[in-house]
Amino acid sequence: MNFKIYTDGSCLGNPGAGGWAAVIVDEKNNREELFGGEEHTTNNRMELTAAIKALEKISAGDRAELFTDSSYLKNAFTNGWLVKWKRNGWKTSTKNPVLNKDLWLTLDELISSRNVNFNWVKGHAGNFFNERCDELARSTAEKFQRGILKNPPLQKNSSPKKTIPRGQLSLFD
Repeated sequence: MNFKIYTDGSCLGNPGAGGWAAVIVDEKNNREELFGGEEHTTNNRMELTAAIKALEKISAGDRAELFTDSSYLKNAFTNGWLVKWKRNGWKTSTKNPVLNKDLWLTLDELISSRNVNFNWVKGHAGNFFNERCDELARSTAEKFQRGILKNPPLQKNSSPKKTIPRGQLSLFD
C-alpha cells in the first residue's frame, strides 16, 4: 500500500514535557491519528518518536511519503547523516556521540523494510495535516506539563470516515 504520513513533535522546555503526533492517510483517504508523549524529553526525541510510531503502523514493503517540519529528521536520511554516523561508529563529524542513537537505530530498522521518502514541510504555515499534528503533539505535551498525564501511553484516534480538507480532492491524485 501507499501512505502519506505527517509527523510532528513538541516540547515545552527543551528538555521538558513533550508530545508527538502522526497522521497517516492511505490510498483510499482513510485517516488515522496517533499521539503520545513523555513527562521529560526533548523536541528532537519527540520528532523521531512520531516517525517511529507512524512507520510501525504500516507494513514492511509499504511505500510512504513522510512529511516533517524537522530538518533534523529529514536530513538524517536525505543528506546521508545516518550513513555517516554508522560509518563513524555513531559519532558526528566532530567526533561527538550521536544524540538519540536508540531512536535512530529503531528508525533505521523500520526504514530498511519500507520504501520511505522524506519530505520537509514548513511548520506553522497552514498545511492542514502538519497543523493537525502540531495541535495533537502540543496538547499532549501540555497535559504532561500540567500533570494530567503521568505515564506515556500510546493513544489512538482512528477516524477513517473524516472528509478531506476543502479544496483537496485526494492526496494521491
